Amino acid sequence: MKKKVFIDGSEGTTGLRINERFEGRDDIELIKIDPELRKDPAEIKKMINQSDITFLCLPDAAAIEAAEMVENDNTVIIDTSTAHRTLEGWAYGCPELSKEHREKIKTSKRIAVPGCYATGFIMAAYPLVNEGIMPKDYPVSIFAISGYSGGGKKLIGAYEEEGRDKKFDSARVYGLTQSHKHLKEMKAITGLDADPLFAPLTTNYYSGMIVEIPVYTKLLNKKKTPEELRDFLADYYKDEKFVRVMPFKEEEKEGNVLFSDAKSGWDGIEIYVTGNDERALIMTRFDNLGKGASGAAVQCLNIVLGCSEDKGLNL
Repeated sequence: MKKKVFIDGSEGTTGLRINERFEGRDDIELIKIDPELRKDPAEIKKMINQSDITFLCLPDAAAIEAAEMVENDNTVIIDTSTAHRTLEGWAYGCPELSKEHREKIKTSKRIAVPGCYATGFIMAAYPLVNEGIMPKDYPVSIFAISGYSGGGKKLIGAYEEEGRDKKFDSARVYGLTQSHKHLKEMKAITGLDADPLFAPLTTNYYSGMIVEIPVYTKLLNKKKTPEELRDFLADYYKDEKFVRVMPFKEEEKEGNVLFSDAKSGWDGIEIYVTGNDERALIMTRFDNLGKGASGAAVQCLNIVLGCSEDKGLNL
């Protein structure tokens, strides 16, 4: 029997991408709201409670309101907003982190999809902290760059506007007050004692991102060379089809550089480790709209449904 799926916020970037990933699926019946009623609370509530699974692709306040509309005990909510990612009772939608994370997604009625930057950071840092290699009080800093699609419709419009301001030809640094919305989950999910230092960049391409963690190896609880860190992460994620821990020195094939848009349209994540015995760089490269948003949301849906996790996704 087909599962009824409702996307609240289907006209946004993430909602549209989720829709695309359902094309050709025979196990999903998309139920759609009348466009004239898409902001009518009564109609939204009706659609949510008619569904087996509802995706919330909304701003935080609207996502909180929508989650509170659920009266059907069987309805699963998959929220792509920031609102519920660190709340008790919500599964954190990154199954690769541990068996417990995957099982909680499978059995939960409330699933919060990770943020894009948070995905790149947590998938690199969580294993190191969890296994006692990186101390919880490590002074973490993050360098990250993303395509402009991660900023939503307003930022996309600014970049794609005809005759746009020339300032958008250059990199745009933000989060300058150290209050980026992904910091809360970065700290909570990894178990770090303090928020990382983090001010990301967007620049003039549509999608794809790199998240980079610089590491002084002497400050780790267990000093490891870059190659040893790479081998540790490769073993940690060895059974995960969405994660590719790249061979050591693989970046040499690209001329010892990495391009941040190289994985646009792909739903997995790459992990690179480079550097020398004193200073290592752990980097993740993926699509901010794929594993960083709608791809991860559909992966969570697939886990709930008990089908192959990559069904409808591009790996």
